[in-house]
Amino acid sequence: MKCIALTIATIAAAVPAFSQVANMPPQVQQRLAEVGPGWGKNILGNIERTREVYTPLLAAAPKAGVSVLRDVAYGPDARHKLDLYRAEGLKNAPVAAYFHGGAYVRGERNVNSEIYGNVATYFARNGLLGVNATYRLAPAAQWPAAAQDVASVVNWLKENAAKYGGDPSRIYLIGHSAGATHVATYVYIKSLQPAQGHGVSGMVLMSGRYHFEPNPDDPNLKNFQAYFGIDASQYPARSPINHVKAASPLPTFIVISEYDNPDLDTQGALLLAALCARDRACPRFSRMEKHNHLSMVYQFNTADDALGREIIEFMRRGR
Repeated sequence: MKCIALTIATIAAAVPAFSQVANMPPQVQQRLAEVGPGWGKNILGNIERTREVYTPLLAAAPKAGVSVLRDVAYGPDARHKLDLYRAEGLKNAPVAAYFHGGAYVRGERNVNSEIYGNVATYFARNGLLGVNATYRLAPAAQWPAAAQDVASVVNWLKENAAKYGGDPSRIYLIGHSAGATHVATYVYIKSLQPAQGHGVSGMVLMSGRYHFEPNPDDPNLKNFQAYFGIDASQYPARSPINHVKAASPLPTFIVISEYDNPDLDTQGALLLAALCARDRACPRFSRMEKHNHLSMVYQFNTADDALGREIIEFMRRGR
């Protein structure tokens, strides 16, 4: 593990894509400012306050030309489902597969009629095959079940994406919060991959946990333990960051928010530092100004599209 000094240095060197919160309606800007640095003091309440202001905005967002095929099974479990978003006539397009968060014990690919379908809708509107997937949850499914589900989604897309206009050789994984942890776990831990490797072209990791050394004051500690177990001696081997050196380089975009869940911004910084040290070059990194842990995802398919544009550019350039 690299020292905090290196972490700070790499963050200082990173060039963020500043969010365009100013493009949002006044009521959204006001709500984000009200929640602001108090996000971590009342996470569940602030989740509801953020969702409340974004849902009507997303309901009015553009969706014309995008069709949705829902509840496609990619495996045998009831939670092995995904939705496909695409424009008519789509062919050989990159695939953007989104994995939601939920502190390992909860979460749905459709929180309501607008969230998180807004993510896949945005990418479909921009010429990609959008995928919105869910996975098994703790305590019924413990580590590495969710990462295995990421593997199953990738395998399903390899076999089926072309039928829906996607290019199976250009699959990009986008994970948020717990979803980012599961994506990173799959990509970095080779034992969880098929013999031919992870099979993806890049990943976007949004406010995930990559180094498992939970703080007793962590509001999600019990949820973390429900998935990863209570035996702390297992945490180093299960931490994606400890597998970075052995993993093959993969285009990676790390995203955090200014008002993130406790410790998740520093988790992104630690992974950034590890990749910078391994590759002697830093991956793409963004700290979303004025955003919180959920608005960073809710903003997809709104006028606040700086991150979406940067992700598409990341896919186009491969870095």
